[in-house]
Amino acid sequence: MNASSPTSTTHGHSLPLSRLLAHTADAVAAVRAGRSLTEALAACPAAARPGTQALSFHAMRWMGGAEAACERLAPRTPPPRVHALLITALALLWPDAAAPYPDHTLVDQAVACAHQIAPKSASFVNAVLRRFLRERATLVADLQAQLPVARHQHPRWWIDQLQRDWPRQWAELLAAANQAAPMVLRVHAGHGDAARYVAELATAGLGAKAIGPHAVVLDQPVPVQQLPGFDEGRVSVQDLSAQHAAPLLLGTGADALPVGARVLDACAAPGGKTAHLLELRPDLVLLALDSDAVRLQRVEQTLARLHLHGARTAAADARDTAAWWDGQPFDAILLDAPCSASGIVRRHPDVRWLRRASDIGDLARTQRALLDALWPLVRPGGRLVYATCSVFRAEGAGQISAFLQRHADARAGQAPGHLLPLTDNSTPAGDGFFYARLDKLS
Repeated sequence: MNASSPTSTTHGHSLPLSRLLAHTADAVAAVRAGRSLTEALAACPAAARPGTQALSFHAMRWMGGAEAACERLAPRTPPPRVHALLITALALLWPDAAAPYPDHTLVDQAVACAHQIAPKSASFVNAVLRRFLRERATLVADLQAQLPVARHQHPRWWIDQLQRDWPRQWAELLAAANQAAPMVLRVHAGHGDAARYVAELATAGLGAKAIGPHAVVLDQPVPVQQLPGFDEGRVSVQDLSAQHAAPLLLGTGADALPVGARVLDACAAPGGKTAHLLELRPDLVLLALDSDAVRLQRVEQTLARLHLHGARTAAADARDTAAWWDGQPFDAILLDAPCSASGIVRRHPDVRWLRRASDIGDLARTQRALLDALWPLVRPGGRLVYATCSVFRAEGAGQISAFLQRHADARAGQAPGHLLPLTDNSTPAGDGFFYARLDKLS
């Protein structure tokens, strides 16, 4: 590879780094304008998408420091696309970021990118980046000492919230959020177990570790097309923490749901938990509900790939029970409620920059409304499992404490509570989640 004109090979195409930086700058600009990174990457040309995603994730994880450095070094605010290119390059040059290219290559290619997207700004980009390299050690130390956003790579309100919620673990949580999450699989219970699938992966040249009966953690992420049996529905991608939902709702032994139990998955898209329920209990009479008809199609596609036919789907707002409920109570309800997604920021590093402090209160009110609307639909002796992929207490323990005060017929059952995305001994860290089981008194 020629260092003066490096390329990135994806899907058989060799793409100049300058082109990938242009696409990444567009993605960064989209996030700074309030759009999700997923949406921005969908607009990227297919050949450039894998490389752009890798660089965009990198930029998101170090954007707090990069924005602070850009503000310090740039005498004037550049146009949005140039500004995004500078932030991208500075994030990749950040001392702790372990960027995939040497410093001089990144600077040269960022300048080449500037010549392509804004020729008059090329010398400005060159000057800012080269000054950053000259002053990097002193400048970064100064920014980190003065600005929590540069030290922890998260918005100040997010840092403050974690300090209040987790006074002992907050710094560790912030550091963990900048690490890539492991790729975790769920082996279809009807097609074998984790140990057998790990052996099958080894035959295919893929290293992995079994965690429990059906969870598998890969040594390195791979495209799903490389997974044996994926297209045939023998395995799915699902994080370790998300795999708690179905067993918690179904119960075991004397606590297990009855045969043919009526179950509601109230916010079902994209369908991973719906599918897990049916893999473990094909006899369920299950309604998968979601307010987004487009996202509900993903549930149907997931169930079709896994050859699961025990669910009915419906597009409706779960809070508006008069519009969709047939009047027959449910034995169990899974409410995987809309939330801040603060627990999955390793997988979606743009979330920290898209959320606002006011969102947490708004989301908590939505969660409360969902809980109060769905609780009357649970039969006496039945259960509701409440879940959020959040590490904020207002969306977890605080929400359930308030619910129990409002509902005298509810009792807290055995559940994990807050799961933090921190490695425990040799077990890989799952995503940040909260689980509560609410049992309705007979």
